[in-house]
Amino acid sequence: MDKRELESGASLFGRSMNLIEEDPLEEIFALNLGDFISEHLISEDLVQKIGHNVKDKAESLKSQLKELISIYSIDNTLCVLGFSSKEDYVIYNSIAKTIVQMLDMDVCHIYLTKENAKGLGKSSKDLLLVGSSIEIKDDLYKYDLGYKFDDKSFVSEAFKNKETVEVKNPNFSKRFEPIKKLNEDKVKVFTAIPMHNNAKAVGVIVIQSYVDRFFESEYLRLIESTASLFATSMELQRVIEEANELIASEDSIIADLQHMRAELTALIGDLGDQQQTFVKRLASAVDTKGQYKVSHSQNTADLSRLICKHLGLNEKTTDLIYYAGLLQNIGKITLPETLFSHTGKLDKEDWEKLQNHPNVGVNLLMNINFLSEVVPYIHYHRERWDGMGEPEGLRGNSIPLGSRIIAVADAFSAMTADRPYRKAMLKNQALEIMKNEAESKWDPIIVDALAQVIKQM
Repeated sequence: MDKRELESGASLFGRSMNLIEEDPLEEIFALNLGDFISEHLISEDLVQKIGHNVKDKAESLKSQLKELISIYSIDNTLCVLGFSSKEDYVIYNSIAKTIVQMLDMDVCHIYLTKENAKGLGKSSKDLLLVGSSIEIKDDLYKYDLGYKFDDKSFVSEAFKNKETVEVKNPNFSKRFEPIKKLNEDKVKVFTAIPMHNNAKAVGVIVIQSYVDRFFESEYLRLIESTASLFATSMELQRVIEEANELIASEDSIIADLQHMRAELTALIGDLGDQQQTFVKRLASAVDTKGQYKVSHSQNTADLSRLICKHLGLNEKTTDLIYYAGLLQNIGKITLPETLFSHTGKLDKEDWEKLQNHPNVGVNLLMNINFLSEVVPYIHYHRERWDGMGEPEGLRGNSIPLGSRIIAVADAFSAMTADRPYRKAMLKNQALEIMKNEAESKWDPIIVDALAQVIKQM
């Protein structure tokens, strides 16, 4: 697999398999069969050749590790590990507050294992509170808040079993000891979500409500996906540190380098899968909050992909536009649900909140590093073909192609879906409106591609 294929998003798994299949010596060393070769049974010339091969193989493996690290460095993951001081952990307070804001929850706390919460000093707890949405004026970490693994608490149970625990009226349970510093005596619904991947658990995310209602299932799935991303990102960062140590060592052996390559490749694959799941669950949560009766974001993304294929766009561009289609309304996740169920006239402040939602969404996406490539498509998807749109009044082909595609797909999906304030249009009716407004609102070529796609559906 050459560099061009890597840059186009080709699978790293296939690359690893090719390396093994092309070099049987690599399999021999992986099985440690070299230990059975006695030096006195082979010639000195062969010994020297094997020695050079081993050295070259080690250097080759180190180069592969460097490439893996550079392709998928911590810049492409959630950077949540390696902190050395209390000040560094402020990021967890921000994450907890974002979760509360996004999903209309009252409280969010984040706990990490002691080994992953370095820099917070000594603690008597196994799971330490590292972040909270609650404003605490003094030092949050001096109170040594957290849990022990052998506690019969809901948090410890979620951590040990790697399963979400959701409890109504937890204060009636002997297993719940409310932490007054965190106002837990007011909690009506207590949910503990483990941060884990296939290897191990690293912590727990706790979300709480002060009213007697369970959280929407789409919201819970989104938090579970976020928790998995945390765990895998942290494990990947740890393995990258170990890989760098192996690369720097002059005494690294082939088997260790091969094992590290396999571990890195597997983690990168896991993280890629989890990122896709996260995007889909985020889009589903947006639709739930926007009170769409169908999956508007998914429909927009699917339609965008069909338009891309009709236009003959390459696979990587198609995938980016597909994700942009899923997330073009992401800003709505930070707005209160009452705005979307409103059937009367919105006041000026509420209307401005709704109008501004793509800009809010862009800010959210820029903070999720692995989604940064879709930001331009979302940022400009409200531009108009005639230059009268927002946010910058771009005109015609100066609007990114991805933005033009999701604008058309989004509009058609919205017109043909039921909303709280109106019934869905027929497909032909919506298509006729869009054809009439092509060259003012939308790119006429994209509208024509939409018509061809709809005809084939």
